[in-house]
Amino acid sequence: MSVLRSATLFVVAALFEIGGAWLVWQGVREHRGWVWIGGGVLALGAYGFVATLQPDAEFGRILAAYGGVFVAGSLAWGMVADGYRPDRWDVLGALICLAGMAVIMYAPRGE
Repeated sequence: MSVLRSATLFVVAALFEIGGAWLVWQGVREHRGWVWIGGGVLALGAYGFVATLQPDAEFGRILAAYGGVFVAGSLAWGMVADGYRPDRWDVLGALICLAGMAVIMYAPRGE
């Protein structure tokens, strides 16, 4: 159950961080205004809190592992929100990142 909780928290964190960055991008680059930027800043702050809910106590491990989720999630967000079409190298890279995340986060450590 701990792995399921952890994976769910990674997905929620990705939604806040990637969504927040996207809102800031839309507010600045697409000239949608301060409301979009403010929403993005709030979402980015929420991401920071979600990361603290991970069951593992090691900050460095959590952020390093989250990097893999961020890579894959960013590609997925681009597909859904902006119509981005990843090529096979994007997909392969994201899968490698997710495999790295799984090793960092869930490998047995004998602790």
